[in-house]
Amino acid sequence: MQVIVPLMLFCSSILMALAWLGHIRFRDKGFMVALLASWFLVLPEYVLNIIAFRWGHGIFSPSEMAAINLSSGVICIALVSRYFLFEKMAKSQWIGFGLMAISVALIVY
Repeated sequence: MQVIVPLMLFCSSILMALAWLGHIRFRDKGFMVALLASWFLVLPEYVLNIIAFRWGHGIFSPSEMAAINLSSGVICIALVSRYFLFEKMAKSQWIGFGLMAISVALIVY
């Protein structure tokens, strides 16, 4: 569970990042298509998130799981922006995300 819970939280964050930003790539589709596609991604994301928090309680503290969840969310936003929306990222941004990953490791371990 020590590996499964953070992995579930990371997968949850990927789904949320795709729900938040993925529709931007398909702006020629209507608003309702974007809304429905986003909600199609958000429901499994929410289920995955809740299961991870329930399974992780007792292994991780709630604040540790929140740190994993929030920082992986920011990192996933960067990954979706870069590899799905093809945005360029500066070296300083990559370093910042790396430092964020290190900060979560310090909080959890």
